Amino acid sequence: MQNVGLQLNNIVELLDTNNVQAIQDVFADAHPADIADTLESLTPTKRLTVWLQIPQILKGEVLAELSEGVLRDLAGDIDKEQLVDSIKSLDVDDIADLVHDLPHETLEDVLVAVDSNVRDSLDEVLSFPDDSAGGLMNLDATVVRDNITLEVVLRFLRLKNRLPSQTDSIYLVDSDHHLTGVLPIDRLITSPAEDLAITHIIDNPVTFDGLDHEEDVAKAFADYDLVSAPVVNENKRLIGRITIDDVVDVIREQAEHDIMAAAGLNNEADIFAPVIKTTRNRSVWLGVNLITALLGSWVIGLFEGSIQELVALAVLMPIVASMGGNAGTQTLTVVIRGMSIGTISDQNVRNVLIKESLVGVLNGLLWAVVIAVIAALWFQNVHLGIVIACAMVVNLIMGAIAGVLIPVFLEKMGVDPALAGGVALTTVTDVVGYFSVLGLATIWLL
Repeated sequence: MQNVGLQLNNIVELLDTNNVQAIQDVFADAHPADIADTLESLTPTKRLTVWLQIPQILKGEVLAELSEGVLRDLAGDIDKEQLVDSIKSLDVDDIADLVHDLPHETLEDVLVAVDSNVRDSLDEVLSFPDDSAGGLMNLDATVVRDNITLEVVLRFLRLKNRLPSQTDSIYLVDSDHHLTGVLPIDRLITSPAEDLAITHIIDNPVTFDGLDHEEDVAKAFADYDLVSAPVVNENKRLIGRITIDDVVDVIREQAEHDIMAAAGLNNEADIFAPVIKTTRNRSVWLGVNLITALLGSWVIGLFEGSIQELVALAVLMPIVASMGGNAGTQTLTVVIRGMSIGTISDQNVRNVLIKESLVGVLNGLLWAVVIAVIAALWFQNVHLGIVIACAMVVNLIMGAIAGVLIPVFLEKMGVDPALAGGVALTTVTDVVGYFSVLGLATIWLL
């Protein structure tokens, strides 16, 4: 694998020397995920050239591994007939994941190209939201009746000749296709063959409704160490299963989203997207940031006379704003994470607010003493040190409070806290920091 990875890193060099055969040889031994990473590292003009050298049998799997931004850009350059031919060979759940990022006419062509069974299965998966358990599930669950012996189950599996990937359990159903339990593979192969299957099942397995959110699914897989899990409808009839490979993708995408959202960016954006497109996408949050910065400047402008009389204020007030912002970001990060994994809810958010406020008080007092000493020695003004210390306490407490309340409020408003929380928090701590320093200085020093 390491040798293949090294060769993939040299794709650009092989392209420059026009060594097409060498590229084909590298791809013949490569994993689709590695090929997808290679495509994402290339500029758009080189991607299509490399795409043409990928073995046809791997092209569909490579598409399934690409990020949304790269997939959309590449799909626009690929011949539509070849694109459909690559996609139709994939599993139903992979096809369902892809079609959301492809032109609508491509979906229609895919539906025409696949056989009727796949088409019906695809329609069922696509009937659920993309970020739901139903959108994640595949329909290749191995299902048997619960009133047969283990010997019959084993004979059935031998006739199938293969099991779907990530199969750790067989699903047992009654005559109405209601899920009665799951039969782990280890119990199947270690129990007496004459025993009925129902005597060895787990009769209260973790199951998901088709409309459960994918983040809840991911949390359950992590909490219960699941490899696969059944999906049932409102009547408890088995409709599919979710496997760990799809859940890992959800966890990775969520982690990438949280990292990128903090800067107001899309985690699926193509790093080599056109300059104009990237500029347009980023300019929105830069505009929001400009508005918040102007608000902070407006507060400073209210105390222009105070700053002119005591220039030291201009030197020290960014420290207060920065410390408040840092403390608030710590709280904001903890709260957003707690909300995403379910440890923070409406029932305990008050306790979180009290705890974080107390942390803000203690940190505020600690660093207020430090900044007071620094300011007093620096500018030979004890009263200035006291003013900055008081402002520090106020802003660190406000940063903690805002770090709790902002994500809670944004979630209730239907806005992603990870995306908008940082901008809102910075605005609060800047405004409060500047106002507390300048306001207290105006009252006590001037």
